[in-house]
Amino acid sequence: MDWKLLLSTFALLFLAELGDKTQLAVIGMTCEHRQWLPIFLGATAALTLVTLIGVLFGQGLTRLIPADLLRKGAAIAFVFAGVLVWFDLL
Repeated sequence: MDWKLLLSTFALLFLAELGDKTQLAVIGMTCEHRQWLPIFLGATAALTLVTLIGVLFGQGLTRLIPADLLRKGAAIAFVFAGVLVWFDLL
């Protein structure tokens, strides 16, 4: 097990997810329903499944496209999305 990779993945995703729309939706649902356990379990299952899809898709995609090209493409997509948000187009 590559513990450094595991911990860096955890840290990256933990910081990226803080305050995002998923967390805000979970906060809203918890405030409305006041039942933290089913909301926690549902959110955990959903995020686990989405992560699994991302890992499997990424693994398959790297067989077709080199990882460095994918990384650069993702960076361009994030910058493009940021520009759209900056100009209120998204």
